[in-house]
Order: sequence, then structure tokens, then C-alpha cells
Amino acid sequence: MASAKTVQIPQALPEDPDPQALAAEILRVLRYRVGKDTTVATRYDWLTASIQVVRDRVIDHWMEATKEAYDRQEKRVYYLSLEFLIGRLMRDAFSNLGMMETMRQALVSLGVDLDAIAQLEPDAALGNGGLGRLAACFMESMATVDIPAHGYGIRYANGMFRQEIQDGWQVELPETWLDHGNPWEFERRERAFEVGFGGSVESVTDKDGRLERHVWKPGERVLAVAYDTPVVGWRANRVNTLRLWSGMPVDPILLDKFNAGDHMGALAESNKADALSRVLYPADSHKEGQELRLRQEYFFSSASLQDILQRHLSQYGDLGSLPDKAAIHLNDTHPAVAVPELMRLLMDVHGIDFDQAWDITRRTFGYTNHTLLPEALESWPVPLFERLLPRHMQIVYAINAAVLLEARATGRFNGDQIARISLIQENGDRRVRMGNLAFVGSHSINGVSALHTELMKQTVFADLHSLYPNRINNKTNGITPRRWLFQCNPGLTELARETIGDRFLDDIEAIHDLDRFAEDAGFRDKFAAVKRANKERLATLVAERLGIKVDPSALFDIQIKRIHEYKRQLLNILEAIALYDQIRSHPERDWVPRVKFFGGKAAPSYHNAKLIIKLANDVAKVINGDPSVRGLLKVVFVPNYNVSAAEVMMPAADLSEQISTAGMEASGTGNMKFALNGALTIGTLDGANVEIRERVGDDNIFIFGLKADEVAERRANGYQPRAIIEGSRELSQAIAAVSSGVFSPDDPDRYRDLMNGLYDSDWFMVAADFDAYAAAQRSIDDVWRDSPAWYARAIRNVARVGWFSSDRTIREYAKDIWNVPA
Repeated sequence: MASAKTVQIPQALPEDPDPQALAAEILRVLRYRVGKDTTVATRYDWLTASIQVVRDRVIDHWMEATKEAYDRQEKRVYYLSLEFLIGRLMRDAFSNLGMMETMRQALVSLGVDLDAIAQLEPDAALGNGGLGRLAACFMESMATVDIPAHGYGIRYANGMFRQEIQDGWQVELPETWLDHGNPWEFERRERAFEVGFGGSVESVTDKDGRLERHVWKPGERVLAVAYDTPVVGWRANRVNTLRLWSGMPVDPILLDKFNAGDHMGALAESNKADALSRVLYPADSHKEGQELRLRQEYFFSSASLQDILQRHLSQYGDLGSLPDKAAIHLNDTHPAVAVPELMRLLMDVHGIDFDQAWDITRRTFGYTNHTLLPEALESWPVPLFERLLPRHMQIVYAINAAVLLEARATGRFNGDQIARISLIQENGDRRVRMGNLAFVGSHSINGVSALHTELMKQTVFADLHSLYPNRINNKTNGITPRRWLFQCNPGLTELARETIGDRFLDDIEAIHDLDRFAEDAGFRDKFAAVKRANKERLATLVAERLGIKVDPSALFDIQIKRIHEYKRQLLNILEAIALYDQIRSHPERDWVPRVKFFGGKAAPSYHNAKLIIKLANDVAKVINGDPSVRGLLKVVFVPNYNVSAAEVMMPAADLSEQISTAGMEASGTGNMKFALNGALTIGTLDGANVEIRERVGDDNIFIFGLKADEVAERRANGYQPRAIIEGSRELSQAIAAVSSGVFSPDDPDRYRDLMNGLYDSDWFMVAADFDAYAAAQRSIDDVWRDSPAWYARAIRNVARVGWFSSDRTIREYAKDIWNVPA
């Protein structure tokens, strides 16, 4: 991957040695820890040695921060998330410690290029999309604003998958990021906890026959073993811990079965344990996948809670003080099973009665909701839940009884409302509603953008909000500027430093001082030169990876995110087809050269999403190979989109595609990253787009399409997409071309069902918004032709989005939810 020169950040740690001394230290580590000398050392060896030299300094800060938190009896935050999309860590650590330039000089003296070895570090395959990247930004910001915190998740050996594109189709392959080991992590075998599944529950009574407690006797047991990764805050303000759990069998091999010839049976327990930390999001289109996913969620939630309680008891000796010393946060519904698990541990293991345990639980947990999509608000079949977690099913029923009796006692809820409040879904197959469970088990429930939070109150949690009107609050998402500006866009960072000084490095909102330079022609020229260099870097990457040549002078129009119908990559593709037809039909017009970039993974069992990837590649093949287009339009799908790819693509973007169906994107953080790097947004009034528009101004963003309430109204009143399609010449022609096989001559019917879906239902309002979207794109062409006006708008975007920092978001969490100083 092409690289950019890293900006020289002022040194944070004056005790660091000079480059010559650092070079000597690297050589010592290379010899005595890696076991190589300079004559045989590979680039991987130099990478490992460089990381370990810096890691030693991280460890000093890490131990100091841990000791201080203990000595001061500081309240800790525990962030439970099924994903942590941390990407590569080397630049994070080097930059946040203030050692980047010193390390660069030291390595140059040894004949090693830091940028070259940095690209060898694999992206940690610990997440998929925005949920995991947000968790990573939050961990870095908690360290930066000096909050003692642990992140808890799973150490996936193979991640979700590595995406390859073969003949235009997504192919899923194992992500082998741990093949060369992970020099950042530390195995903590002493922090291993048993996690059980299945079995039975027994009641223990006293001599008078009164119930004393319940005893769960699991039928299966596995070990959760901790692996710790230090998370360095900016200028090493604090180093926190990301603790990830790996599954191991209690008994690695059953020798009696092995010796009896049952070799597979002898390894069955080992295989089950290994599966718990093998793959992120196993396909849940079959029962086995659903069961594994529930096992994973309970596995890491139980291990994390056992770890938290053990740490708390060792320091304070009393679990009654848990809410005062620990804030446990549930990042979406994946760790919601932690609610009954904490109740089980408090009651069954530590002898606390139900009422006190419920009070402790609710005061300890907070819950962030990330979606309004019903299918993403997890629910589990009662038989599955009860078979895997029989004691937890009992506790869920007990919690449900307490909540429903409380609701009935108010006299304000009818039968339908009570049914919606219930933790058990009764219509159809009986299921445990994990969103409702997380809601009732937490003292705070937050949305992640202003619009999303209001829609939560009106839709998915309307009745629970009525029962508990003070629990829902908003915490608009943010991004860490260290990775998403300083590291990924050093040219823009250096230009900002030259222009307004260094204050924004520590307070990103100070970047607003750039606003007054939007009309400065000299500054605009420098800004345009930075953007051009970033586009050339992306063009080089595309040429090297895909063999596609793109012109950096063209408008770079980028949509990179998880492939899902509500995110509407299909709308973008259909508009590209319409534009293609217009360019061919009207070659005399002054068309703006444009490159449309796509990137993202589709869930392995999500047929339509995978079909959309294939369509994007089929369309790209036709358009890119048509000489009549004269290079005015190109379409590029970048495979295996991840954090490292984003770090190249976002600084290169001229236009950021944020075009989800209004009311369906909780927030988005890609929109913030693009804007901070000088891209203009085309988008609906959805998620954080609403607040971005408020910050950057109507003239510096391109808004189109239906609003959330208009989408809901059309659906309620019998939306008829066929009439809209037939009334739009460009859309109808584009759909007809796709449906008839113009882009799939090898299989003319490939996309017929996908296109028929637009005529029949069009749940995601592609047809309804198409003409408005196409018109917005042509207005973008008009602005692009006026280069000074375009760059003035881009500069205003950079200057006005500093508020969307995860530092600000975390300070709001700390004040309003966790009750910790920041």
C-alpha cells in the first residue's frame, strides 16, 4: 500500500533517547529478543524489534496508570463490546508517545524505512464495521482524557473474514492476522475463568425447607483466557487495557476416548472451546450458527464479569459498592446477557438477595443502542436460551415479572403495551428480547445521534421509555482525530499547524481557526495540493491492487461501509448507470470526470448484499471498458475494506456518500472522518448527517431525499414504487438495463429478482429518492467546476467538524452516565 510521510508531532516524552541511542536499542532487541542480526533480519524482524522497543516504554506508563488507579481507588469504566476494530497499532503508539520522528530517524540510520515496515503490520481482525471502530476510538479517547478503563471482547483468531473478489463475487477466506504472532499482546494465563453451558439447576433449601439459593451445574465447561493489549492515549496521558478472551478447553483431550479409537470425540471439547474465539459473527442462517453466536456472547460477558468482580472484591471486599466503583457499559445488545449473568453471580455465588442484586445491576450497567432495525435488536428462541443457559432463563423470567408488575401497577399501560415491554416476545415463536433486557437492566440507555435518540423514544423503545422516562439520553458519536487526521492525513495536519499553530493537536475543536482561511486563495491552493497528493496515493493503491488506472484530477466519489440494503449502495450504482447512459447519449456536454469508489463486506448469508457487490463489479467492468465514455466515469470496488484501507481512502475523497434511507442509520462515523479530511457530504437527513449539517452549514453539504417521518408516512400509507419508477426515465432505463442482463450477459437473469424487488416493495426507498439523488449529483458537478468554491466548502468542513471528536463524546459519557471525572 502506498504511504504518506508522517507529520512530525511535538515530542511528548522528553525522557526518550536521541535517534542514535534508539537505533542502538533497536539493534539490541533485534539480537536478544528476535534472535537475528542485521545481515539476516527480514522486514518483519525489524517491525517486531521496533514495536518491542516502543512497547517497553508503553509498559512503564501502563503499570504506572494501573497502580495509580488502584491507589486512588478510582472508579473504573468497563466497556463490553463484541467488536474492537483497532486496525494497526504501531502508528497509534508511536504517535501518541511522541516517538514517530525519532523512530523514523533511528531506523533510517539502520537502513530501514519505517513506512515500509509499518505496512507489514496486519489489521487486527477484531471487528467488521462502525460498531467496532467506534469502540476502538472510545478506548483511545478514554486513555486520552485520563479515564481508567478496560475494554472487554473476544480475541478472534480469524476475524469475520478476509474478502477477495473473484469474477466480481465476494469470496470469504480466513483472516490470518495472528500468523506471525501479535507483538502488542500479553497472555495472562493467571486470568482464566470457567464459563459453563447447559446442564441443570438445583434448588438448595434450609432445614425448614425454605429456598436458600440456586446452584447451576453446567453440562459443559470451557476456559476463557485473557490476552491484554495496552491502549495508549494521546501524549501517553494514560495507558488502558483491552482485554480479549480466547477459548480453551478445560480438558484439552479426553484420553479415554482417544485410546478407545474415538479420536474425533476425544477432541470434541477442544474444538468447541476453540470455536468460541475463532470467527466473528458466525452465519446465523442456521441453528448451529445461532447457537455459536449466543455461546460467544455469553462466553465473553461471563468471563468479563467474573474478572470485574474478582478485581473489585480484591480491592474493596464488598459488592454492595460495585456501582460506585465500576461502570459497566454494554456496546449494543451483544453483551446484554451480562445482565442476568451479573444477577446470577451476585445471587448464586455471593449470596445477595434478588432485590439488592437487581438494584446493584441496574446502577452498574449502561447500554448504548446502535440500531432501529428490528433484526439487529437481537432476540433468541426461548428453547435455545433455556437449553444453553437454564439458570439465566429463570432469572430473565424473574426480572420480567418484576418489570411487568411494575408497569401494571402504574395503571398506564394496556395489554398490547405490556406485551411490548415484556422481555419475552409471545407472538410467533417465543423469544428473549435482548434489547429490552439491556434496557431494563441499565440505568442509562443512550442513542448515538440526536435523530436516532428521538426515534428510539418513538419506535423500538416507546413503551419502555414511557415506563422509564428518564433513562434515554443522547450521546452523538465521535472519532479520534489522532488516527483520523494526524496519522492518516499528515499533509493536512502539517498545513493546519503551519497556518493556525499546534493548539488543535490537543483540542481538536480549535481547528475551527481554519475557517477564516476558506476564502484565502493561497491557503486554498495549499489545501488543494494536499488533497491531490492524497488522491495520487489512492490512485497508486488502486493501480497496484487492481490494475485500474484512475485520474487524480477526477472527482473522487467514495462510498465505503458495510454492504447493506439500507445503506443503499444500490442507489449509488443505479445513478452511476444513469450517468453512464447520459455520457454516452450526450458526448457534447461538459461532463465532470468522476471515479466512484465502493468498498465493504457483506455478511456471508446476506444474499442481496452479496449480489449488490457482484453488480458493482459487473457495472465497473462494462463502464471501465467502454471507450465511448472516454474515461469520464470509472467505477472501482476496493476488496477487503478495513481500517488501513480507510486511512488511505478517506483523505483522498472529494465526495462522501452517506445516503442511507432516512431513519435507519443510527449515526455513522465515516461521515465524520470524511468531513474532517476535507470531503463534502452527499446524504440524507439521517443519523449524524443532521448534526453535521448544523455544524458545517447548509451551503457546505448536499442534502437530498425523504426525511425519516416522510419515509414512515409513505410506508404506512401504501407506498407504490412502480409508479415512481415508470415516471422516471433515467431510473426506469437503468433498472431495465440491469434486469435485462446488459451488465450480466453471462447470466441475463442474475439481477431480475433484485430489480423486481424495487418494483414490488422497495422498502429502502431507492426509487423514491432516486431523482432527488441524481439532481444533487448534478449540482455537485456544478460546484466542482468552480474549484475555488469547492475547496472553500471543503475547508469549512474540516474547520467545523472538530466537535465530532470521540474525546467530546467520552467526556459526555463520563459526566452523564458513568459518573467519573474526565
